[in-house]
Amino acid sequence: MSSNFNLTREQFDNVMVPNYAPSKVIPVRGEGSRVWDQQGKEFIDFAGGIAVNCLGHAHPALVNALKTQGEKLWHLANVMTNEPALELATRLTYSTFAEKVYFANSGAEANEAALKLARRYALEKHGEDKDQIIAFERAFHGRTFFTVSVGGQAAYSDGFGPKPQAITHLPFNDIEALEKEISDKTCAIMLEPLQGEGGIIDADPAFLAAVRRLADKHNALVIFDEVQTGVGRTGELFAYMSTEIVPDILTSAKALGGGFPIAAMLTTTEIAKHLKIGTHGSTYGGNPLACAIGNAVLETVNNKETLEGVKHREQMFRDGLEKINAKYDVFSEVRGKGLLIGGVLNSKYEGRAKEFLVAAMEEGVMSLVAGANVVRFTPSLVIPEADIVEGLARYERAIAKVVAG
Repeated sequence: MSSNFNLTREQFDNVMVPNYAPSKVIPVRGEGSRVWDQQGKEFIDFAGGIAVNCLGHAHPALVNALKTQGEKLWHLANVMTNEPALELATRLTYSTFAEKVYFANSGAEANEAALKLARRYALEKHGEDKDQIIAFERAFHGRTFFTVSVGGQAAYSDGFGPKPQAITHLPFNDIEALEKEISDKTCAIMLEPLQGEGGIIDADPAFLAAVRRLADKHNALVIFDEVQTGVGRTGELFAYMSTEIVPDILTSAKALGGGFPIAAMLTTTEIAKHLKIGTHGSTYGGNPLACAIGNAVLETVNNKETLEGVKHREQMFRDGLEKINAKYDVFSEVRGKGLLIGGVLNSKYEGRAKEFLVAAMEEGVMSLVAGANVVRFTPSLVIPEADIVEGLARYERAIAKVVAG
């Protein structure tokens, strides 16, 4: 069915709330790691919808899952369950520490559920004085008022009236600060094992060990926000699997649906029992269409070939970026894990990450930023090696243009 409307970038300004400022490019078709816009220009996708399109665009397994389930059931209220939701929950519990799963539609919703569960658990187990949530500077946990307040970037939560209380932000990877702040009033410590929006900053192993030790000492829960790091992004099914600790609650979204909205909160039976009937819910959470696609994603991602392939592709990116940097000297370091990679701009280009993103689009490659000083890459986990080579060649041309001024 065709539209008679004028579907241009200018129409966005006419009909959309102005909280976004999208580029002039309007993609209309994607296949694998290639995307084409309205004018037929081709792009190589190193952005992946911000770590969402973990299998690229129009992956056959996901298209087949959508078509097959689309001819069965689209939606049921949660007064009933459905087979795709049961299958996906079973896959997640079989593959992780978790014993129980709650489904939602976005990372913010999964994190909202995790935070509410932590507060309810503490209230019922230890009393109303145990309500402090410790989170970390530069963290990002979503855009609901609770999650954006827990996120460590005040600019996102300021200007909306009184914020949720009993939330403390500490420097990331600072064991001493955590030791000084945590107490028996702390109900949860929430963190990303690898900060994404905050600049691609990995959690130190010693810091993670301290988080687990101190949480146990003070009867607090550890919440891992794996919305961006989960479902193969770091070369493990979930990033916690490459650490020495196990969280009490884990959240997942983004790649879990490969582009279809779905999220999950994972936890143990003992903790989960505190979300009794009526304490929380979601109209679309556990939707059969979303869960059918989630099952196809996990089946495709959670295997040795795909996960080892992520690590191989990571090395290709690192080698390619280091080679580019040897020519143009724009990065102080390349950091991250798996296919969540950040190039930290050096002092000569500080604050200019957006310029590199814009130049890259002009050269036919989609990329990201993580703040003003870090360029970010989150491509498909199965991006063809040839697309990495070609995409980096295009990105090098973009860097050359920025450097030349």
